[in-house]
Amino acid sequence: MSTARRPSRHFAIVGAGIAGLSCARTLRQAGQQVSLFDCADAVGGRMATEDSPFGSFDTGAQYFTVRDARFTRALEATAPDIARRWSASAVRVLDPEGRVVEAPPPPREAHWVATPTMRALPERWAAPLAADGALSLDTRVLRIERDAMDPTRWQLLTQPGADAHPIRAGFDSVILALPASDARELLSNSQLLTDLAKPLEAVDVAPCWTLTVAYPNAAQPGLYTLGPQWNAARSTHHRVSWLTRESSKPGRGQVERWTIQASPEWSREHEGDDAQRVTEKLRKAFAEITGIRATPTYAHAQLWHHAQTMKPLGRPFVWDAPRQIGLCGDWCIGNRVEHAFISGLDLALAALAR
Repeated sequence: MSTARRPSRHFAIVGAGIAGLSCARTLRQAGQQVSLFDCADAVGGRMATEDSPFGSFDTGAQYFTVRDARFTRALEATAPDIARRWSASAVRVLDPEGRVVEAPPPPREAHWVATPTMRALPERWAAPLAADGALSLDTRVLRIERDAMDPTRWQLLTQPGADAHPIRAGFDSVILALPASDARELLSNSQLLTDLAKPLEAVDVAPCWTLTVAYPNAAQPGLYTLGPQWNAARSTHHRVSWLTRESSKPGRGQVERWTIQASPEWSREHEGDDAQRVTEKLRKAFAEITGIRATPTYAHAQLWHHAQTMKPLGRPFVWDAPRQIGLCGDWCIGNRVEHAFISGLDLALAALAR
């Protein structure tokens, strides 16, 4: 049996969220060359952190579960000092007036957060790529084309003015670890790949308005909380689906601050609203739910256009082996952080098994 090693390939991965990072680190560990691109100025996607003068807020993913043994091993190997248990398992379910309508069930699984912020985990995974010069941020990919110098390979056309090299060439494979609608748009703009965009039309991902508020004057000796004495809650209020006391999470500091996430239905209905209008409406709902009617010292609303998967693709990834084009993301199978990890990992393994 031949033990000759297959030649290394050069993978371009577009999207540096958890799916893209999971895919990139798996390929890199297998000896492949990887170049990772993202249009944002930081890695992580919805594993995002908003900094404020009063402490940080996890504005995207609030926590993650660890059900897959491969995710467990990845965390133990790369981030044992970052991943911490959090008592989100004690979450309440509230009616529109803030009354508990469902007591927390017995804990069935641990809930985890990254410390000191959720962004810490993707930053840890991206660090080796950044050190190798394989990570390009603030780089928006507009089109995928055949390489002008070698038509068996691919090149990426990036946003004009993003850097000194608008064309990145020499890739054997291209993987899109983007929100489904962004991947669909990029494929539709790429003449040779429009057919791959068609299945993504069935994927439905709802937006989410997120409001962050801080009450630094609430802290007094012996008093570190304001309002209800729970850390997190799901709400049936028509505007709000989730509330978190950020200061309850490990390593976050004691300044009283909350993250409020609007329901998918309300976010979709108000997707075109301005941030000030959304802030006023969500602050009113927050007061109705929690009884906290004080004016926050800090308030900021942010819209996630692609937040919660309502209808997934129904398979872990897409891999077109003849053209060496792949798609991955949580939207392939669900909306958990773990779904993004599994999608990126499984796509990398499929690409390596050619």
